[in-house]
Formats: sequence, C-alpha cells, structure tokens
Amino acid sequence: MTAPDDRRPVPSWAIATIVAGALAAATAAAAAVLTTLVSRSVVVPPKNPSEDATIESVDLEAGTITLRATADTLLPGRYSLWFDRSGGHARIGEIIAVHGGAVTRSLLEIDFGDLEQASTGRISGWYFLHPREFPFGYRNVSIATPVGDAPAWLIPAADPDSTKWVIQVHGRAVRRAETLRASRVFHEAGYTSLLVSYRNDGDAPRSADGRFRLGETEWEDVDAALAYAVASGATSVILMGWSMGGAIVLQVASQSQMRHVIEGIVLDSPVIDWHETLRYRSTDMRIPAPVQTAALATLTHEWGNVVTGLEKSVDLDRLDFVARSSELDTRILLLHSDDDGYVSSVSSRKLAELRPDIVTFAPFSIARHTKLWNYDPERWNEAIRSWLQGA
Repeated sequence: MTAPDDRRPVPSWAIATIVAGALAAATAAAAAVLTTLVSRSVVVPPKNPSEDATIESVDLEAGTITLRATADTLLPGRYSLWFDRSGGHARIGEIIAVHGGAVTRSLLEIDFGDLEQASTGRISGWYFLHPREFPFGYRNVSIATPVGDAPAWLIPAADPDSTKWVIQVHGRAVRRAETLRASRVFHEAGYTSLLVSYRNDGDAPRSADGRFRLGETEWEDVDAALAYAVASGATSVILMGWSMGGAIVLQVASQSQMRHVIEGIVLDSPVIDWHETLRYRSTDMRIPAPVQTAALATLTHEWGNVVTGLEKSVDLDRLDFVARSSELDTRILLLHSDDDGYVSSVSSRKLAELRPDIVTFAPFSIARHTKLWNYDPERWNEAIRSWLQGA
C-alpha cells in the first residue's frame, strides 16, 4: 500500500519571492563586482594598456598599413602605433584610402618590434620616443622627490643665460616622452624644458601603495621639479600638464611654496574636475549610474581602501578646479577637443567661462584626447607661441 504524500505544493507567491530574492542577490553581487572593477581601474596603473586597433595588413614594400576603421584610426595626422603589448612601436601618417570598414595609412617608421606579426595595436598621440630625435641637446637629470629620485630630461635653452623654464607633466598611464611634442615650440621661444616623471608612472619610484592618486600627491613630485628649476636659476616657470598632468599642475599652482615663480600654465586635454571626468568616462562605457555613484564613493571613503588598495582615500573635491576656480591667479592657456572621448571638455569650458580674466581657451574638434598636436600641429604650436608672446 502506497503511503500518502504529505508534501504540499509551494505557493506561487513563495516561489516568486525566492526567485526575486535570488535575482536581487545576484544583481547586487554583480554590481559590487563592477563597482570594484571600476574603482580599481581609476587608480591601479595598468600593466598592459588595451590594444583596440585591429591591424588588417602591413605592406612594408609599399610603406602602408591597413587598420580596421575606428574613431582613432581615422584621425588625420601623425600618430604612434604601439603593438605587441607595448613591445613594438611604429609611426603612421596620412590616410591613403578608406574602404570596406578599413583605413589604409602611410607607414612612416617601425622603431622596434615585428609589425608584420602583430594583429592588434593602439593608436597614441605620444609620437616621439626620446629627445635625441630633436636637433637640440639634452641631459638626463634626477629630481629628488618625496618618494625618491625621479628621472627627468633637461633640454637647455639655446641662450645659456635664459632663466625661463617650462616643466612638462605627462598624463595617466604614459611616460614623460608624451610631452616631447611641446619641446620644439618652447625651445624656439627661449625656454629650458624639464620633462619630469612622477610616482607610479613606470619611470619614477613607486609610492607605498603603488596607486595613482589623480594629482592629490603626485603634485609633490612636480613641486620638487619646480624646486630643482629654481635652484638651477629659473625665475619664470611655465607648468604644462597633459590629461591627468593638468590636474597635477593645478595642484602645484595652488599649493606650492614657490608658486611666485609660476608665470603661467598650459593645459592640453586636462582633467579639471575628476567628478565630471569619471562620470563622463563611465557613461561612455555604459556603466549604470548607481555603479558610477558607488565607485566614486569607494574612491572617496576610507572603507573603500580595502577594494582600491589606496593607502588613503582620494579627496576629489580638492581636485575640482571648476568649484575652486576663484582660487586660481595664474594665466592659463587651455587646449581641449570637444570630442575628446576620454576627458570631457565640459569642465574646461566651465573654467574658461568662470575665469575669462586669466583663461585663454583654444577649442579643437575632431582631435580627440591629447592628440591635438598630432591632428593640427601648426595650429597647436601657434596657440602656444601666441600665448607665450602675450605674457
């Protein structure tokens, strides 16, 4: 005889509650993972930058390279092509043809690496590799920073009696060679150029936590470079910052004990407000707004340090020079492309509108992020030249 089945059917409302709870837990877990990834991506120096340019073919005999068409590969001008996880470097030039979703460009030079074996790469505005490529002399020097001795390149002015200096500060996840593009225009204007490195950039010493702090501590290394310049005879100094380097030099201009020698600031595609920049980039990457908010909170609160690896949370308000615009008292040349793609030009425009008394704004279009020189070197150089002459 079969025993009676005492099991009762589970009510549909209970099943729905269990499923909803499971989905909510899964969603929360996914959001937590994404929050961790986003917040860490901001402050952890990348080991191998992503290669998002697909190489279709290379014709060494014809001196051409064909790439899949993207916003970056279709940019007019001269650019670097890094490949083999930064183990190879080539330089590309004019667009020869666009066809079937691909673009063929002139292949100007292969500096190192086997380009024919590469299938992907990344386009960069960082065009020159070393000051030896220029017809003027240079020296390797060392800057004593709070984290240790940091290497720098010193390009002396043609006039040995010149006391005008420019300190070049590169952006996030690149190195000081990025700033070589400005060497010629400043040399022609009679400046000594000091191209610096700073903590965690791959050239300078590592900080205790090995994390970028978006300018909040990196400025101390540039301030040490400013002290080096003054000790070497500089009486008038221009600070030039590229991308995150812009955030760094603004900190120097507002906090340095030697800011009386800062004659002006030049900013190329700068981060003026990290709140705006991080929101802009996250939205472009289709990261949900709640995750963006959580990631910002993770960066700015001490409880987030266990996730980010930061020794101390970042004070993004301190780095906001839209909000702090009234504190600036140094003339500024601001160069930014409205289709930057990485750092929104919105904050640059806001700063220019708030401080027309000190800011000269030179808007670009099409040029994207820190590629203004590459896209239109004549206009870029002339903007700097004219601004320097107006000092």
